[in-house]
Amino acid sequence: MSNSTLYDQDVALTGLSLGKVTEYKCHYDNSLLQGVPRSLNRNELSLEANSLPFYGIDLWNIYELSWLNSKGKPIVATGVVKVPYDSEFLIESKSFKLYLNSFNQSKFDSVETVQKILSNDLSACAKKPVEVTLNANLNTVVDELGTLSGINIDELDIEVDQYQLSPDLLQDISLEETVTETLYSNLLKSNCLITSQPDWGSVQISYTGKQLDQEKLLRYLVSFRQHNEFHEQCVERIFCDLMAHGSLTSLTVYARYTRRGGLDINPLRSTEASPSIDNVRLVRQ
Repeated sequence: MSNSTLYDQDVALTGLSLGKVTEYKCHYDNSLLQGVPRSLNRNELSLEANSLPFYGIDLWNIYELSWLNSKGKPIVATGVVKVPYDSEFLIESKSFKLYLNSFNQSKFDSVETVQKILSNDLSACAKKPVEVTLNANLNTVVDELGTLSGINIDELDIEVDQYQLSPDLLQDISLEETVTETLYSNLLKSNCLITSQPDWGSVQISYTGKQLDQEKLLRYLVSFRQHNEFHEQCVERIFCDLMAHGSLTSLTVYARYTRRGGLDINPLRSTEASPSIDNVRLVRQ
């Protein structure tokens, strides 16, 4: 049984193609892209657009992209997309997939042309400049599987009975010692806000401050299991809840979600103005 947020019936969501039967177009059509106002869950979190407590990006990896060159020969490519945290809109993933599919039977004269089109269209959708990098020479791609860094808290032998989001699980999470450390878990699961399809992810939490009680943190992360929200929104919620309940002077929350429709989404939110981000593909991606 899934939960409902305060905003999941907002008019900005009811018009999305997500959760509806849609036609797959094979000729370029940038009208397929749809954005979701970031303000929806940020209003619920009492976040103001001009005074956000974090920086960061939404890092997307593209694995299914193809078009025709000027002679009609298919070209395939992978790509990396970086959407800024302070864009007015996040990119809705199903619309992104439909948009990318629309390149399939369209002719373009170069990789650079497609890259520029993608950047322009995504920037127009997000209402903020979006960085796009494509690679059509797959022989040059070094794509080794990696892991998140830090201490894996998944082996903690805890008892769990809460699978609906519960920030109260973070009460008194701060211990006495001040530390700088990185923790991570592969047990993050939430559900799509519209379709309730499961979204599987791993999350890395780097911080400086009073040491976090790892058992309480893990129970809190598991409580997302039946929570309905988009990937980017979950990461912002984790960031805000930890800052509210912990005694932290710095915090970075970075999630790697499994691939769907040839795309994976990896949001990062940080107190650091220029947080480093390691785009390492995990075994489930």
